[in-house]
Amino acid sequence: MNTDNILSHFHPDEHRFVDKATEWVERAEQHAAKLTDFLDPRQAFIVTTLVNRTTDVQVRWYGGHESAERKRALIAPDYRELDSEDMGITLIAVTSLDDRLKDLDHGDYMGSILALGMKREKIGDIHVTEHGCHFLVATEVADYMRLNLQQVHRIHVQTEQLPIDRLQASDTKLEENSLSVASLRLDGIVSDVYHMSRAKVLIPIKAGRCKVNWKQEEDPSKPLRSGDVVSLQGFGRFKVLDIEGITKKGRYRVKIGKYV
Repeated sequence: MNTDNILSHFHPDEHRFVDKATEWVERAEQHAAKLTDFLDPRQAFIVTTLVNRTTDVQVRWYGGHESAERKRALIAPDYRELDSEDMGITLIAVTSLDDRLKDLDHGDYMGSILALGMKREKIGDIHVTEHGCHFLVATEVADYMRLNLQQVHRIHVQTEQLPIDRLQASDTKLEENSLSVASLRLDGIVSDVYHMSRAKVLIPIKAGRCKVNWKQEEDPSKPLRSGDVVSLQGFGRFKVLDIEGITKKGRYRVKIGKYV
């Protein structure tokens, strides 16, 4: 596989992952299967692109539920039957007798999980419910997580391992808002969404802390389109729900949804 030709299609900061994924595919061509950690949609796109370049390799995706965002991949020779393979995903439920648990959000649970020294790649989707949280984790670290996750945002919690089919998947919640912007540039929309000056927004964008559709984006002038998902490190993420039109003054009406 011509690695140089492949790398030219991806952002330089993605090259390390592309090299790693290329190795997985090449090993599968040599009859060795690879079960990856949880991958985000951009990484999944890269793996799928590489697998599609050969007829000798296949990939199975699984994230614990049908609409999972983060999934593990099993990359294997094309003759291998993958449907019955164990994908190494465990469901952990977090509960508490403390009424304040209902006020916790996705970021609270994520922060507490990562504070245990856990790599993000070992964690799948996190589903916040009225009674706590269900999250998916790589089976190889499930016992460690279950035994050590005892507090979330200073609230004492209990953890329990459950069968995958008992997952309570939460609906994605978006806080909708309409903006009037001079252009569809990334920096302009991000500054309006997070109520920051454009000068301040340029700093994290140019430092590589902004992603569009899970791909690092350092060009502040990149035009956004309906359906784009934008994340800014430390501020969360939002989705461009619709480009509603242009006002009489030539400004764009944009509907966005902030993930909550």
